[in-house]
Amino acid sequence: MGQPPFFPPEEYESRLRAVRQSMVERQLDGLLVSVPENIYYLAGVSHWGYFATHLLIVPAEGRPTIVARSMEQVTMDLQLNNVDFTGFGDLDDPAVTVGQVLNRAGLGSGRLGMEKNSLFLTPALAERIVAGVPGAQWCDASDLVYHHRVAQSPLEQAYTRRAAVVTDAMMQAAIDTAHAGVSEKEVAVEVHRAMVEAGGEFPGFGPFIRSTPTLGQEHGTWTDRVLEDGDVLFVELSGCVARYHAPMGRLLFVGHAPDSARRIEPVCLEAMDAVVRTARPGVTADTVYQAWQDRVDAAGLSHYRRHHCGYMVGIAFPPAWSGGGVPVGLRHNSPMILRAGMVFHLMSWLMHSGHGDYFVSHAAIVTDDGCEVLTTIPQHLQVV
Repeated sequence: MGQPPFFPPEEYESRLRAVRQSMVERQLDGLLVSVPENIYYLAGVSHWGYFATHLLIVPAEGRPTIVARSMEQVTMDLQLNNVDFTGFGDLDDPAVTVGQVLNRAGLGSGRLGMEKNSLFLTPALAERIVAGVPGAQWCDASDLVYHHRVAQSPLEQAYTRRAAVVTDAMMQAAIDTAHAGVSEKEVAVEVHRAMVEAGGEFPGFGPFIRSTPTLGQEHGTWTDRVLEDGDVLFVELSGCVARYHAPMGRLLFVGHAPDSARRIEPVCLEAMDAVVRTARPGVTADTVYQAWQDRVDAAGLSHYRRHHCGYMVGIAFPPAWSGGGVPVGLRHNSPMILRAGMVFHLMSWLMHSGHGDYFVSHAAIVTDDGCEVLTTIPQHLQVV
């Protein structure tokens, strides 16, 4: 993987124009961006430093400014595209620096948007920023940048496709390594080796590798436990290229698979096929979810419900590969309309149904006339 920025200047300029048009529509003089994925989308900053305050100030006119720790100067010099940088010392209050930048830009008495739902903007910092520019009028603009990046451009899709190739290599490494007598940790080692060798970088989170005793821990991962004959191994992971993700999941059976898993497998796969056939531009997320649920109901499992059958993915930094907060999912009653360029982690999850356990998931992109699955590892039942 090369060094950021990963896109040409005209791509960033196009994104900024679109965001500014939305600012005009909302009568915003400025926008304060704190979500790492949104900062990356507009400014191209890709590093591990987002654990500390980063705030991108986007005026309606003129160059944006990113405010972050002064020690990030070298990173900013190398990565920023048509964006200024103002640093603050580790003993300084970043709210003061933000106020100074806002006032210099003539925004101290303007109407300003803030991402109030951001996990990376603490209430204490937000309160100090607001208090520091008492003449400004603040409003919530949590969805403004996100709305523009949900549908990926052709250049973004190219990175997502490369991420899917990395995902395939990682999953194949897990399948090739896992068997009785091997530890979860050893599987994780080979998965990470495959990730790096295939051209991947650190993902938003995972990989998730867990066996029978910890199977129900939704976001637990590998331990030193040694796999035994009869175990079930859950593997869910994602390649990452230029911060774009393409997750996939499989359920592997160690030594042999129970008859119940073989009975539920076709239901799980047919439900996934229904999702892929249904997803296309113009349909709602609820319609896609219902296609999955209808197949499950037809198999006599009408008691079984999931909170979604997939969720949107793309740019991501830790702590998740879906971006911060609750994933935007293909959920029952969701009115979200699918658009070409959206990328989803599609899931067909039949665990603890009372009729056997099976699970598959894919990365897939909504195309102009349908849905294309990007990950290629076979989804049939695999005994390792």
